[in-house]
Amino acid sequence: MRVVAVRTVLPEHRYEQHQITKAVKRWTAGDQRLLERFHAATQVTGRNLALPLEEYENLTGFTAANDLYIETAIDLGTKAVREVLEAASIDPRQVDHLVFCSSTGVATPSVDAALAQRAGLREDVKRLPVFGLGCAGGAAGLSRLHDYLRAWPDQVAVLVCVELCSLTVQHDDASMANLVGSGLFGDGAAAVAAIGDRREADEPPAALANGSGPERGPVGPRVVATRSRLYPDTARLMGWNVGEHGFRIVLAADLVDIVESSLGDDVTAFLADHGLSPGEVSSWVCHPGGPKVIDKIAEVLALDDGELDLTWHSLQRLGNLSSVSVLNVLEETIARRHRPEDEPGLLMALGPGFSAELLLLRW
Repeated sequence: MRVVAVRTVLPEHRYEQHQITKAVKRWTAGDQRLLERFHAATQVTGRNLALPLEEYENLTGFTAANDLYIETAIDLGTKAVREVLEAASIDPRQVDHLVFCSSTGVATPSVDAALAQRAGLREDVKRLPVFGLGCAGGAAGLSRLHDYLRAWPDQVAVLVCVELCSLTVQHDDASMANLVGSGLFGDGAAAVAAIGDRREADEPPAALANGSGPERGPVGPRVVATRSRLYPDTARLMGWNVGEHGFRIVLAADLVDIVESSLGDDVTAFLADHGLSPGEVSSWVCHPGGPKVIDKIAEVLALDDGELDLTWHSLQRLGNLSSVSVLNVLEETIARRHRPEDEPGLLMALGPGFSAELLLLRW
């Protein structure tokens, strides 16, 4: 498949990190100095939040938080779909398949049902809502788009990810995971418009033609192969404890050990299956899980020449947006790193399971 456009949409409430830290100190039990230290260690400079800061102190029940999740997710997701289709010059009624990924709230009917109607998609659009992939959701969602468009190469598919991590805030949780999470995770949405190879050949969207209009940007890469990796006996490294309190974060410090012990070999093996080595890959689209994870990825893959600069930039500017982040890095890579035709790239994200999602790209 070919990625035609990617767009990130953020909530309007923007705060610097020191403002968020000050507010979280009022809400959250636990060691205040430790909280300050963890927030500073994330290297995040600011984040966009679903609500004004002053409203979080009164957000004490799961029902209220989840109601806000549904309302905000529909709004942000619809905006992301509209913007990506406009950028791709694709009419909403041309969309055949919609994949929706999120792990920070629950809804039945699923959020994609409402946003599909608001965005003007056809009544017979095929929908796939996906829950629980966490930070790996953006990469996994792209892989599922790729699977679909291999089967239906004359069609158009859209992925939308929405994560409202701030609405999972826990006022009574003094765990290190909650203290770190309150300083790391932000809110946002992102959408990807993609087309199959046959549609590109026979029915190119206007965005692929010269002079398509002011919204046209650089054309994205092809996805040529994908791989998923599930690591045994690691289920408690990352995820949620779900209960009457809502979503309580699980975030183990030793998840970096999995990156060190396994990720390098997995990436090398995946690339070798396609006649490549890590040294032949010039563009790396990596999910910004956190400073220690990014540093470890750079170490195990010998990425020491600015390959992860855009990953760092996304983390510092927006925080970790869970499934949305890797799509934001992809958008920035398309816009700012123009690559020669057919040059290989790798997109990857890590998430609950513990799991890795890898996608081989060709520009």
